[in-house]
Amino acid sequence: MDAAETRITINTINTEDTEDTEGTQVSGIYARPDKPFATLVLAHGAGAGMEHPFLEGLARALNDDGVATLRFNFPYREAGKRFPDRPPAAIAAWRAAMELAASRSEGEPQWAAGKSFGGRMASMAVAEGMPASGLVYLGYPLHPPGKPEKLRDEHLYGLTLPMLFLQGTRDTFATPQLLEDVVARIGPTASIEWWDGGNHSFERAGVKKSAADIGASLAAPVSAFLRKNS
Repeated sequence: MDAAETRITINTINTEDTEDTEGTQVSGIYARPDKPFATLVLAHGAGAGMEHPFLEGLARALNDDGVATLRFNFPYREAGKRFPDRPPAAIAAWRAAMELAASRSEGEPQWAAGKSFGGRMASMAVAEGMPASGLVYLGYPLHPPGKPEKLRDEHLYGLTLPMLFLQGTRDTFATPQLLEDVVARIGPTASIEWWDGGNHSFERAGVKKSAADIGASLAAPVSAFLRKNS
């Protein structure tokens, strides 16, 4: 489906920490195919912005399958800073992006997804009341590499909406058994799809693929999950 990309501006206001984020504007890229069955708002990871080829490839493949997408930058990325925003600022950006996507919707379900940091911030935003039909995690950062004792999971157990964890089996940010245990504890609304041999960027040893192609290859399981739960 043809879905032209449109650059947009998103206004974020963080009432908890206005010193940093009141009146902040961030960029977004919106694409809407004809009669989409869902909208997926998509956030980047800590080390790359919304124009990273991985996210571009994923978004465009989803557009081709009938999913509208909105990619956006977090405030720190928009400002050219290296270190990710604190949760209040990131959550404010998430809320604003979801509200903008909803304003352009024709009633289809609105989903939230993110690469690593972006997905974790989406889940925290939902835990604080942000409406979403469900969550898709692209490499959930369950713990820092080599520090499995420092789990980032407490807020997940109160979430009851559909959740898909797409995770590489060699991802150092999520020990497989630990993630399996977390998903089991969340309950039947959460599921894992393992990317065999994939690292945190879903790259497989011995398989040469561009970041855009890797992102596009994830569109099929994401789209299938959205269709099943929309």
